Formats: sequence, structure tokens, C-alpha cells
Amino acid sequence: MADSTAVPSGAAIKPSPAPSIASSTDPSRAPTPANGPAEKVPDDSSKLRTFLGILRRFMGVADIAAVRFSLPAQLLEPTPNLEYWNYLDRPEAFISIGDSDEPLGRILGTLRFWFTKDLKYVKGKPCKPYNSTLGEFFRCNWEVEDTAPPIKHGPGSKPSSSATSTTSNKSVKVSFLTEQTSHHPPVSAFYIDCPEKGIIARGFDQISAKFTGTSIRVVAGAHNLGIFIELKNRGEQYHLTHPAAHLGGLLRGSLSVTVTDSCFITCAKTRIKVILQYLEEGWLGKTQNKVEGVVFTYDPENDNKTKIKDVPEKDVLARIEGCWTDKVYYTLGSQPFAKSAEKILLIDLNPLFPVAKFVPPIDDQLPNESRRFWSGVTEAILNKQYSLATQLKQELEERQREKAADRKTKGVDWQPRFFTGATTPVGKPNLTKDGEEVLKGLHMNDFKLEPNKELGA
Repeated sequence: MADSTAVPSGAAIKPSPAPSIASSTDPSRAPTPANGPAEKVPDDSSKLRTFLGILRRFMGVADIAAVRFSLPAQLLEPTPNLEYWNYLDRPEAFISIGDSDEPLGRILGTLRFWFTKDLKYVKGKPCKPYNSTLGEFFRCNWEVEDTAPPIKHGPGSKPSSSATSTTSNKSVKVSFLTEQTSHHPPVSAFYIDCPEKGIIARGFDQISAKFTGTSIRVVAGAHNLGIFIELKNRGEQYHLTHPAAHLGGLLRGSLSVTVTDSCFITCAKTRIKVILQYLEEGWLGKTQNKVEGVVFTYDPENDNKTKIKDVPEKDVLARIEGCWTDKVYYTLGSQPFAKSAEKILLIDLNPLFPVAKFVPPIDDQLPNESRRFWSGVTEAILNKQYSLATQLKQELEERQREKAADRKTKGVDWQPRFFTGATTPVGKPNLTKDGEEVLKGLHMNDFKLEPNKELGA
């Protein structure tokens, strides 16, 4: 399978080296003829000035993400959007969510996963990947050691993590499938599956963005209701909502992500809820990246607590405090965090880097599979042939417009292949028979697929 000699198994939540970009991309690229000269590589500040000039045309536009404007290739990172948007920067944190025998331990495990899911922003700069095209899809596996450390959830508790009973560092496979199900608005569906641990996650990705003049405010779109995680062996579902974020640094030439909003994690079966509050920037605008939160019992039929201060002390099970780019701690019980005698480390992000993925070989990918679909553009960017890359990119975009016009003429609505609908009112996509077969194939490292009957581009 592709990358098998280059991609190391992901470590548990412990120090790990940054995986090489080559380890997860090079074997899947098709060569592009070098029919254009190499061009000067624009530096980051030059890229940002150009990007800012384009953004200024969208001042006052309610949602620039819906406009889907085309950027020149030299402003893009050679990464497909569907590959870039996943929540498995540290898959071992995901598969350990259900390890604890206690509900509090499982919600704390969900929180640990939450703080690792966007490690790409902690360890690297924000980037602009390719815009996804209708019907484009991406699939991959992660293989990680099931050795996440146990979580303490009470005095004298016996946390039941796989790490407490596994000495052989057994490898566990996590499979991922995502498809662009809608173009107007741009929506993609995703499904994460780990049969061995009995855990899945699914949802729709869609963002809404507004340029304020100094930064871009990004919020979840109307069809993006969050991440839904299911522990099949326990019959529990965890609903995780996304906070608003700001992409700043446009004027000073150094992009950064800040979060100043609230988000929630709920489990109706265990009747436990988490409120996380990301705090404002510090004095003179220095980013603190602080987060605080509370874990408490709640009534799913009367879920009206949205602020930490609104939660009665008698309902508090644990408190959260720390820095979402550094270390996050928790305390047990209702006592204020500062007065608690024991502050327990939930996650230390400093030694962690995103884990590399296993992607099907290029010969087993379909024409509308992300890496193969964009391979010409990717190769041209890597060869610094930006004019050629822009030309190839525009050809793909024009082909998508032609296909859309043809469907409109024929009165045909686009139907996703791997998911049952472009969106759902509850935000939880379901797999079609083809989608189920793709995941089964990923579990067995069988990547053969019949070509799509119809392509969106």
C-alpha cells in the first residue's frame, strides 16, 4: 500500500517527531510534464499582500466562503481541501475516548480528543488549500498504537484505558471517507470509522467567513452542526459544536488563528455536558490562547446552560483551564480551579505533531479522488510553475461549471455517491451502500473501486 515504507505508526499521546510531508504525499502524485519554466517563489509577505488585495474586493460581503472566488496558484498550498479538513491530527486520542469505565472519564477523553483535532493550527501556519469540486472525494487510513494514557476521573478510581492492559503496542486502524456533496453552498460530508474500538464520528463541514478589514471571522455554516461521535459498544453519542475563530495577521504579514467564543460537548445518555470558553486576547493584543471550562450534569430535556457562571456548583463534576496551544489541565469536583489541591494534566500539545496518513496508491485512485484529481496542479506548484498550475486549476474549475450547466439544462439534480444526501437537517450524514463498501475496503487495505457513473468536474 502507498506510504507503507515511509509512514511511521502514530505514537500515543507522547513526544513524536513531525512527519515528513513527503511521507504522506509523494507516492500518490502523478508526474506533470515540465512544459513551463520555474518561476520565482513568492515569499509569505508577498503572498499575504496579494491575498489582502483580493479580499478587499469582498468588504461587506456576508459570506465570502460562499462566493468561492478563485485564487492564483502561487497563493495556494498544494493540498486538497478534503484532505486538509479532517479532525484526526492525533487519531490515538480519538480511539481512546471510550476506554474509561466511568462516564466522567469518557467525557474527559472526548475533551482530550477535542484539543488534538486541530493540531495543524498549533504546529503550522494556516494555509489555503484547493477548493473542492462537486463529487470529489478523499479516503485514507491511520494506523496508530492504542496506548493513550489513562484518565483519572475520581479519588482512587481505576481508569480503564487500553494503555493499562496493552503491553505490545498493538496497532489500530482508523478509516476516513469524505465527499463534496454540494457546491452551492460548498458542503462536504465525512465519516470516521474504527470498528476495532467500536467508535465512529461523522458530520458536515461547511464554513461561513466574513472579512472585517483586518481579519477573517470564520464560523460554522448552516449545515455544519458539529461533530457527532458514537460509542457503539456503550450506546452513547457525543455532540461537539464548533466555536467561531479569527484568521488574523493579514496586515502584519504573519497569519495566526485565534478563538474567542464558546463551544459545547454533550452526551444525553450520561447527562453530562461541557462548556468551553475561549478567552479574549490579552493586554496590547498579545494572544494568550487561554481556555477554561466546566464539566457538569445537565438535563437534556432542558438544556439551557450556555455560560460557565450559570452552572450551579452542585452540578459541577470537573473544571478545565489552560492554553489550547500548550497544556490543558482539569480538576475534579466543584471547587474553583485555582483553589483545587490537584491539577491534573489532560493534554500537553508541545511534543505532539500531526500523524501521517496512509493513502491509496495513485493507480487505485479514481479520477475524482482528491490527490489524483489535483495531481497536475500539485506537481506544477511543487515545480514552481505557477502559471501552468493556475492554467490547470482554471481548466478544472471551468469543467465543473460546464457540468453544472449541463445538469441544469437536463433538469438533473446532483446526487452524492457515498452519502445519502447533500445535507441533512440533523447534521449527521448517512452512508450509501457504496460508502459502506469504501470503508470496508479501507479496513482491509482493498482500494479497488468502480469508476463514478457521473463526475461533477
